Amino acid sequence: MSIFNHFTIKLFCVLLVFALSACSFPSKRQEESIAETSMKEKIGQMLTVGFDGFVLEPNSPIALAIQNRQIGGVILFDYGLKRQAYQRNIRNPAQLKRLTTALQNMAKEADQYRVNSAESSYPLIIAVDYEGGAVDRLNSRYGFPKTYSAQQFSKLPAKQAEQQAKNMAETLVTSGINVNFAPVVDLLYGPETFIARKERSFSSIPEKVEESAEFFSRAYGKAGIACAYKHFPGHGSAVGDTHLGFVDVTDTWKKKELKPYQYLLAQKDACPIVMTAHVVNRHLDPSGKPATLSKAIIQGKLRDEMGFQGIVSTDCMQMSAIADNYSLSEALKLSINAGADMLIFSNQQSPVWQNPADVIDLIYAHVKSGEIKSSRIESAYQRIIHLKKKLSDVDKNIANIIDTQ
Repeated sequence: MSIFNHFTIKLFCVLLVFALSACSFPSKRQEESIAETSMKEKIGQMLTVGFDGFVLEPNSPIALAIQNRQIGGVILFDYGLKRQAYQRNIRNPAQLKRLTTALQNMAKEADQYRVNSAESSYPLIIAVDYEGGAVDRLNSRYGFPKTYSAQQFSKLPAKQAEQQAKNMAETLVTSGINVNFAPVVDLLYGPETFIARKERSFSSIPEKVEESAEFFSRAYGKAGIACAYKHFPGHGSAVGDTHLGFVDVTDTWKKKELKPYQYLLAQKDACPIVMTAHVVNRHLDPSGKPATLSKAIIQGKLRDEMGFQGIVSTDCMQMSAIADNYSLSEALKLSINAGADMLIFSNQQSPVWQNPADVIDLIYAHVKSGEIKSSRIESAYQRIIHLKKKLSDVDKNIANIIDTQ
């Protein structure tokens, strides 16, 4: 072999090593792109959204959001406000099970393409408001078991109440639903209040509210369903409806409305989620921010003073109490900085479907500018992943329910 050929081969080998090294180690720009994608996926896990459809259409907006890993969960409804008809997501038990199965299968498939491939795959949050009575997405008119309103439930004998809570837990599990935004622990005030009008409160007595709510938290915990106490720090005295506009409970709210939270959150089988109210309460936040946007109420009262370290969920961010008074960008910044981990977009009141990609971009812009700390996103993400690790294995949890019958 000539010296020239020998030199050529050595040069080729050296160049090959450099080329392989360049492929093995991402450039700074590639690293920044990966970090941005990772942050955006973490933000996406904070979003739970509503959509139209009894089936999961492959190219629908919700399907694309799942495929692109832009959401952490969905919330299902029977009634659609925009159509003013019971034509949203729930038609009958068999149809609902097909829908929830399709949602989970799509989420599982999308997980194969996540940025952090070493991380385990976790289920999609599939949530409903299944309180019983008037707020009953799984209504008997569709073939689901009959339920009681909170007011009716509180009057049941203990054994019957316990069985009713178990029945509702079983209905959720067999339907493929793993999060229930219930029970309501607001206190009962006069019949003219928003909560009382639909019998959504167990009682005016905190201890009775605690007793009734505990039947549900025990039953749901046993079944692997995540439940939520709502509406913190108390919506019971409100006459107005935060779906429709600004509601101030400063003159009607009483400190005893915190007692059910203080008791229930101290129990080992407590619900892992607390949902905030959009009400103004100047006793707890003199600035007049709605609780959902108030750091004094979420971080100060709920977390620092009461010690709650679970997930804080907003009520729907499109309700008029928020949407009519704050821009989406400002509301997102305030709610996350206040301590909210899960942001609900029901897509009921908004004239157009809220694209989660746009929400992610708004939040990410706040992170990039320093207006929201990346550590705040990380803590919310970790709480949600911690919850998802515990969510329903349907077959196992049906067996748990049967064992306790």
